[in-house]
Amino acid sequence: MLTGWQLLLSKFFIIPQRWVMAIMGFLAVANAYTMRVCLNIAITQMVRRHAPSSAYEDGSCPAEVEEALSDASEISGYNWDEETQGIILSAFYYGYIVTHLPGGMLAERFGGKYSLGFGVLSTAIFTLLTPWTVNIGGATGLIILRVLEGLGEGTTFPALNAMLARWAPVSERGRMGSLVFGGAQIGNIAGTYFSGLVIKETGDWESVFYLFGSIGILWFILWALLCYNDPESHPYISDKEKKYLEEALGRHRNSQPSAIPWKAIFMSVPLWALVCAQIGHDYGYFTMVTDLPKYMTGVLKFDIHRTGTLAALPYIVMWISSIIFGWLCDKIVKRQWMTVTNARKTFTTIASVGPGICMILASYSGCNTEAVVILFTASMGLMGAFYPGMKVNALDLSSNYAGTIMAIVNGIGAITGIIAPFLVGLLTPDSTLVQWRLVFWITLAVFIVTNLVFVAWASGDEQWWNSTPQEARKQTDASGSVNTEVKTQA
Repeated sequence: MLTGWQLLLSKFFIIPQRWVMAIMGFLAVANAYTMRVCLNIAITQMVRRHAPSSAYEDGSCPAEVEEALSDASEISGYNWDEETQGIILSAFYYGYIVTHLPGGMLAERFGGKYSLGFGVLSTAIFTLLTPWTVNIGGATGLIILRVLEGLGEGTTFPALNAMLARWAPVSERGRMGSLVFGGAQIGNIAGTYFSGLVIKETGDWESVFYLFGSIGILWFILWALLCYNDPESHPYISDKEKKYLEEALGRHRNSQPSAIPWKAIFMSVPLWALVCAQIGHDYGYFTMVTDLPKYMTGVLKFDIHRTGTLAALPYIVMWISSIIFGWLCDKIVKRQWMTVTNARKTFTTIASVGPGICMILASYSGCNTEAVVILFTASMGLMGAFYPGMKVNALDLSSNYAGTIMAIVNGIGAITGIIAPFLVGLLTPDSTLVQWRLVFWITLAVFIVTNLVFVAWASGDEQWWNSTPQEARKQTDASGSVNTEVKTQA
């Protein structure tokens, strides 16, 4: 039974506690992404830039009149070349891939509240320390700091999966999952747009890190007060909601999960096909997320506010398109127009070939800024088809070990977050159109090769190793009972 103050608090909330958790989870993902991507905008103002030219030279677009007439103080900054910037932008993912799988295992064992909470909190603290670190340690200090941020954020998605498993009934899982993980695109939108706006209004890049770091700490305080690992440990959940969740989910027991069939998982051909698709998706996605602001400022010569605004637009379209593609895929499968396997392959192909072609067309559109922005936006919009394609394929292969599989797949895919920004830095030392075209041709090649592997060997069917030892034993017993019955009748 609830105590007096707990009963008061339970009546204070208009919405159920499971949706409070979902909303806070959505804000967790959004905060994580704003702190991750704000550097992508800020670094364009942190580095020393060449005085803009009003003419088209060496594959660079003419600068806007206001920027061309700006004084030299606006182009001062740290003397980091493109290769150094690439290392800085990729440093986050060194830490991110390290804690992905351990974070998932810890969340499954002890609950996701504090593995998620402290992960976001540490990222917020490091974000607040970014200006001080850069001023004291320069590029080396920033690289180390970004690795530490990645270590904290690596627990985000595994921990949220663990929380959803304990709070989301099957009938509400689609909506709650869409809400929570939709925070990624909202974070990209907010991080890019408000970074550009804040730098434009304040005149310095440091304010961006103070803003998003402070919001992250505020989120942690609310998370610690409002959210709990499961309904059983929640102090002011209503008896009605608690009973409903117990009936819908069953009591979650803090016991060790059955032994994970590591050998069978790593020998699974459909799993490695999924890993290839994840690599293709992440390579293209990280190329766009990390380096699109640099393309807009370095090649198209947009000012920082325009860069922040237009760099946010593709993520708005991707968020909307992912919902539309998801609805369309579900409808196709439900009406049996395609098998699950063919639907996964079809939508993954749309999300691979389409964006790659749009990137190539954008690079050949030269300085036609309207066409470039439209094509980049279309590229990210088509990437939304990845969600009903390969993104949900782990659940097809294995519902019992989906968390472990997602940690493996996402962890390996995140390695491209290290490779893509670094490679862009190497290939675009002068940030010209010709250099960037090579970047996009490589991206298209990665998309096509990884998609071909997925189309050839992917599966939407449950794999044999999904059965836990207990389930396998039940199936064996049931099979034995049937055989005995048949023999008796004979």
